[in-house]
Amino acid sequence: MIDLLVVGGGPAGLATAVHAALAGMETVVIEPRATPVDKACGEGVMPSGVRALRALGLDLPTGRELRGIRYVRGSRRAQAPFDNGTGLGVRRTELHAALALRAEEAGVRTVTGRVGAVEQSADSVTAGGLRARWLVAADGLHSPVRRGLGLELPERGPRRYGQRRHYRVRPWTDFVEVHWSRAGSGAAGEAYVTPVADDLVGVAVLSTVRRGYDDHLAGFPELLARLDGEAATAVRGAGPLHRRVRRRTAGRVLLVGDAAGYVDALTGEGVALALASAEAAVRSLRAGRPREYEARWRALSRRHRLLTEALVRIGGHPAGARLIVPAAARMPSVFAAAVRALQ
Repeated sequence: MIDLLVVGGGPAGLATAVHAALAGMETVVIEPRATPVDKACGEGVMPSGVRALRALGLDLPTGRELRGIRYVRGSRRAQAPFDNGTGLGVRRTELHAALALRAEEAGVRTVTGRVGAVEQSADSVTAGGLRARWLVAADGLHSPVRRGLGLELPERGPRRYGQRRHYRVRPWTDFVEVHWSRAGSGAAGEAYVTPVADDLVGVAVLSTVRRGYDDHLAGFPELLARLDGEAATAVRGAGPLHRRVRRRTAGRVLLVGDAAGYVDALTGEGVALALASAEAAVRSLRAGRPREYEARWRALSRRHRLLTEALVRIGGHPAGARLIVPAAARMPSVFAAAVRALQ
């Protein structure tokens, strides 16, 4: 019997596996797809996420330093620099490959396969033909393990979706830019731009309306004018983004990363939160107190959840969406405090 079985070999699962291996736990990752896997994500890692990657002993993959967050709506803008280190703009595939290599170096074994039913006893959990003392489900936004354990809650309110594509242009900024549509409604949504290489930017669009990527991007004419290079990758989509979860523990199973619940991609903390929850989960298991993970997860994600929920709620109303950037520009100290809360 192994110590820990990790379901899902993405960044959250691999970070969990590395933490566990460094703590002396025999760890196996089960994942059906070959590494690296590309997904529709913004690809910006907050400063706390960069520190978490370094704590894993990871050689940071090649990307672009990020110095802060900038909000843009037409000619209006507000920006706040990070004051606790720099972030990292990096292709998802580069980050995934680097974490996979680090997991291999740490002695983590990876098995190709899928997990069906999860069965638990008083002292073990069995899934995918493997038996372990503990199981961490890091199998993503639509986690089959979470659903199978009855931990998923029905969604409420409008559903938001995301799409992302890369453009072969030189980055014009070292800030992550969040562009708010002039249409001023949640249906119009937002676009956020992340420099990921010296000649590449990623552009993700978020909206409650399901339509083509180019149709969404047409709502941001100033941004579109900057994207004069060729599209470098195909469009990838994800959603609905908001996932409500009853709790993050069920016996000997813990949920990590997007599987643990998700609010929205708007504030760009997905990778940093996944890394933090991976460390918290392993710490709880090493102490033999898995139920403590729920409180730890809520504490480490609280500011992110509150701020993201507030922005999505305000941005979902035309009047509120029109006020976000002007308000941030008029109150730079408040905007800077919000950015600090996400670092």
